Amino acid sequence: MSKIPIAVQLYSVRDECARDLPGTIAKVAAMGYDGVDFAGYYNYSAAELRKMCDDAGLKVAGTHIGMDTLLGDNLAATIEFNAELGNRFLIVPWINEVERDSPNACWKTAEVFNGIAGKLAPHGMMTGYHNHHAEFTDLGGGLTAWDALFDQTGPGVVMQLDTGNGLAGGAKLEEILRRHPGKATTVHLKPYSTVQAAAAGFEAGYKPLIGADDVPWRAVFDLCEATGGTEWYIVEYESDAFPALEAVDRCIKILRDWGK
Repeated sequence: MSKIPIAVQLYSVRDECARDLPGTIAKVAAMGYDGVDFAGYYNYSAAELRKMCDDAGLKVAGTHIGMDTLLGDNLAATIEFNAELGNRFLIVPWINEVERDSPNACWKTAEVFNGIAGKLAPHGMMTGYHNHHAEFTDLGGGLTAWDALFDQTGPGVVMQLDTGNGLAGGAKLEEILRRHPGKATTVHLKPYSTVQAAAAGFEAGYKPLIGADDVPWRAVFDLCEATGGTEWYIVEYESDAFPALEAVDRCIKILRDWGK
């Protein structure tokens, strides 16, 4: 198969983006990234953002936006903005606890996502959901909110698995990818060390760079590339253990050294 392109989630370098978004986009392009994943637009228009990416030779791998922007009268403006931006993937990074605190709540939320996906499909776009650690709490009988949600979503809903957040929540990443083939359209490559978390606390687990952590990277890559339907890998590093730009630069270098 063809090599999966690698983007960076701009939340990783959010302070730099706030100071100089065009310059930061140019810097991550120079590191060898293929695209960017937005988490805020810093008061720029879709046309301005598209030009920044085009000038840097980068594609738009997605954006993180609130569920409210995908509902009701807000949806038309969201579609227009992302069409101009050149973005296909409209990913929700958080839902309220009451929308995922039981299997029934997750199934109702899945219906909402499926409805949004149906409205986006004619525009060549997809919606999706990005996990933190809480989605892997057992809701009863071994069923997690993550599996309950994605057991009921259709092909237009992206399962944006965040590897580090998943591992932090006790997720078995390989099992998730096997259970939901074809749904991992975009995947966040975030490092996490369960060893460091056990020794120094939950947040310490996020300190290592990719490759110095406990994510089973080889198995994750093999599954994404064999059955996951993955179109983008997206690096996200959010600890302050390294300067932000240095961290994402070192992560892409490690991935390229691995042949990714």
